[in-house]
Amino acid sequence: MKVLTIVSHPRRESLTFSVAERFVQGLADAGHEVELADLYGEEFHPLVLEKDEPDWENPRKSYSARVQAEMSRLKRNDGLAFIFPLWWYSLPAITKGYIDRTWNYGFAYGGSRLPHKKVLWIPLVGETEESLKKRQFDAMISHYLNVGLAGYTGISQSEVAFLYNTLAEDMDSEEEIKQHYDSLLKRAYELGYTYSDSVTQT
Repeated sequence: MKVLTIVSHPRRESLTFSVAERFVQGLADAGHEVELADLYGEEFHPLVLEKDEPDWENPRKSYSARVQAEMSRLKRNDGLAFIFPLWWYSLPAITKGYIDRTWNYGFAYGGSRLPHKKVLWIPLVGETEESLKKRQFDAMISHYLNVGLAGYTGISQSEVAFLYNTLAEDMDSEEEIKQHYDSLLKRAYELGYTYSDSVTQT
């Protein structure tokens, strides 16, 4: 498969990018083609301005050159992955803006659907799994991503793989913290390597 991996973090030396690197390596080792979209590095503008505002009476509206280029990039890949820190139990603004602008009317919905077989969402969660699930935030986030976004735009297979406790809460020793981060990176690699395992071949 050709997998567009969309990464959102302002710092290249962040854990988010380390996760992305291991995920991409897993994809490559499994034989997939990989294209990386670094939204901050590419200075993607997340605001929907008039040129990219949906026109409900015109599903064939011509959007801005940047959005048309992103749509072309989306179309040349048959799989998607989003890697991002979970901020306020939601997507970073730049990730949400990317979806707002590129998954637009007439392309992702409104008589058309996205062409992708699968999307994998990898949120990096600062708190522990127990803490996130305490108020059912995990279910809320998964429903939003799998149903509200992927399902609405025609992507039949959507999965959310949370990476928990990225702040290493309640870990005291350097060795324990190192082992924890190593386990997160190992999980990221496995997610890349097994990306197509659940994809129905047609």
